[in-house]
Amino acid sequence: MHWLHLAIATVFEIVFALGARAANGFTRPLPSVVTLVAAAGGIFFLSLALRTLDVGVGYTIWTGIGSIGTVVIGAFLFKERLTAARAVCFGVIILGVVGLRVAAGA
Repeated sequence: MHWLHLAIATVFEIVFALGARAANGFTRPLPSVVTLVAAAGGIFFLSLALRTLDVGVGYTIWTGIGSIGTVVIGAFLFKERLTAARAVCFGVIILGVVGLRVAAGA
Protein backbone atom coordinates (compact mmCIF):
# COMPACT_ATOMS: atom_id res chain seq x y z
CA MET A 1 0.00 0.00 0.00
CA HIS A 2 2.93 2.34 0.67
CA TRP A 3 3.92 2.27 -3.02
CA LEU A 4 0.37 3.26 -3.99
CA HIS A 5 0.50 6.13 -1.51
CA LEU A 6 3.84 7.19 -2.95
CA ALA A 7 2.45 7.05 -6.50
CA ILE A 8 -0.51 9.24 -5.51
CA ALA A 9 1.86 11.64 -3.74
CA THR A 10 3.94 11.84 -6.91
CA VAL A 11 0.92 12.78 -9.02
CA PHE A 12 0.13 15.52 -6.54
CA GLU A 13 3.76 16.66 -6.69
CA ILE A 14 3.57 17.01 -10.48
CA VAL A 15 0.27 18.90 -10.27
CA PHE A 16 1.78 21.13 -7.58
CA ALA A 17 4.80 22.07 -9.69
CA LEU A 18 2.80 22.66 -12.85
CA GLY A 19 0.18 24.56 -10.89
CA ALA A 20 2.84 26.81 -9.37
CA ARG A 21 3.95 27.71 -12.90
CA ALA A 22 0.35 28.31 -14.01
CA ALA A 23 -0.48 30.34 -10.87
CA ASN A 24 1.97 33.01 -12.06
CA GLY A 25 3.20 33.96 -8.60
CA PHE A 26 -0.21 33.25 -7.06
CA THR A 27 -1.83 36.01 -9.11
CA ARG A 28 -4.31 33.63 -10.78
CA PRO A 29 -6.93 32.31 -8.33
CA LEU A 30 -7.85 28.89 -9.76
CA PRO A 31 -4.31 27.69 -10.44
CA SER A 32 -3.31 29.05 -7.03
CA VAL A 33 -5.96 26.96 -5.27
CA VAL A 34 -5.02 23.87 -7.33
CA THR A 35 -1.38 24.41 -6.37
CA LEU A 36 -2.12 24.65 -2.65
CA VAL A 37 -4.45 21.62 -2.66
CA ALA A 38 -1.90 19.58 -4.64
CA ALA A 39 0.89 20.55 -2.22
CA ALA A 40 -1.19 19.44 0.75
CA GLY A 41 -2.25 16.23 -1.00
CA GLY A 42 1.30 15.40 -1.95
CA ILE A 43 2.61 15.87 1.56
CA PHE A 44 -0.30 13.91 3.05
CA PHE A 45 0.19 10.88 0.80
CA LEU A 46 3.97 11.07 1.16
CA SER A 47 3.54 10.95 4.93
CA LEU A 48 1.40 7.81 4.56
CA ALA A 49 4.05 6.18 2.40
CA LEU A 50 6.77 7.10 4.89
CA ARG A 51 5.06 5.09 7.59
CA THR A 52 6.66 2.07 5.93
CA LEU A 53 9.36 3.39 3.58
CA ASP A 54 12.65 4.86 4.71
CA VAL A 55 12.47 8.64 4.41
CA GLY A 56 15.55 8.75 2.17
CA VAL A 57 14.04 6.27 -0.27
CA GLY A 58 10.49 7.63 -0.23
CA TYR A 59 11.43 11.28 -0.51
CA THR A 60 13.99 10.69 -3.23
CA ILE A 61 11.57 8.66 -5.33
CA TRP A 62 8.82 11.24 -4.76
CA THR A 63 10.97 14.14 -5.88
CA GLY A 64 12.69 12.19 -8.66
CA ILE A 65 9.55 10.95 -10.36
CA GLY A 66 7.86 14.28 -9.65
CA SER A 67 10.72 16.07 -11.38
CA ILE A 68 10.64 13.83 -14.44
CA GLY A 69 6.86 14.10 -14.74
CA THR A 70 7.00 17.86 -14.34
CA VAL A 71 9.64 18.21 -17.03
CA VAL A 72 7.85 15.99 -19.54
CA ILE A 73 4.40 17.48 -19.00
CA GLY A 74 5.82 21.01 -18.73
CA ALA A 75 7.43 20.55 -22.14
CA PHE A 76 4.00 19.88 -23.62
CA LEU A 77 1.90 22.34 -21.62
CA PHE A 78 4.28 25.27 -21.47
CA LYS A 79 6.42 24.58 -24.56
CA GLU A 80 9.56 24.29 -22.43
CA ARG A 81 12.69 23.00 -24.15
CA LEU A 82 13.64 19.37 -23.69
CA THR A 83 17.19 18.94 -25.00
CA ALA A 84 19.21 15.75 -25.44
CA ALA A 85 21.46 16.70 -22.51
CA ARG A 86 18.43 17.15 -20.28
CA ALA A 87 17.01 13.82 -21.44
CA VAL A 88 20.25 12.05 -20.49
CA CYS A 89 20.19 13.65 -17.05
CA PHE A 90 16.57 12.62 -16.57
CA GLY A 91 17.56 9.10 -17.57
CA VAL A 92 20.13 9.08 -14.78
CA ILE A 93 17.43 10.18 -12.33
CA ILE A 94 15.17 7.36 -13.53
CA LEU A 95 17.99 4.84 -13.05
CA GLY A 96 18.47 6.17 -9.53
CA VAL A 97 14.76 5.86 -8.75
CA VAL A 98 14.66 2.30 -10.09
CA GLY A 99 17.78 1.46 -8.08
CA LEU A 100 16.22 2.83 -4.91
CA ARG A 101 13.03 0.87 -5.55
CA VAL A 102 15.00 -2.34 -6.02
CA ALA A 103 17.15 -1.66 -2.97
CA ALA A 104 14.09 -0.86 -0.85
CA GLY A 105 12.59 -4.25 -1.73
CA ALA A 106 15.78 -6.12 -0.85
